[in-house]
Amino acid sequence: MHKNKWSLSYLESLLPFRFLSLVKFGFTGMSGLVIDFSVTWLLKDELHLNKFLANAAGFTAAVISNYVINRLWTFSEREKTKVSKQFASFLMVSLIGLVLNSGFLYLFHEHLALNFYLSKAIAILLVFFWNFSANYFFVFKSIK
Repeated sequence: MHKNKWSLSYLESLLPFRFLSLVKFGFTGMSGLVIDFSVTWLLKDELHLNKFLANAAGFTAAVISNYVINRLWTFSEREKTKVSKQFASFLMVSLIGLVLNSGFLYLFHEHLALNFYLSKAIAILLVFFWNFSANYFFVFKSIK
């Protein structure tokens, strides 16, 4: 048995780029989820900031982390696009995602009376599909 057939790069080569990108985006999103929830919890529950401001701060911290990971790993983009221009596009997509996220959070928490963090988790899951599609087809389009 050839050792290289079990390397991560070999296994990645077996998957279509779009599917592999979706899987990597999911893992990146999970790391962002940990950052988002941690910052939100710290600001909301420990420092007693407004829950929507805490949500926005958590989201922003995750956006910055997710951009770096997506650029270097998910979409493997190194120098094909200027970082400032690409980050501006990523930020625009993320801000639209934040509006969607906040709208879902408001709907689920305020109108349906679900737990704040359950509402946040549902909102993140729903917005995931917008974020992946917009990033795949718009922000990181130059590398397909």
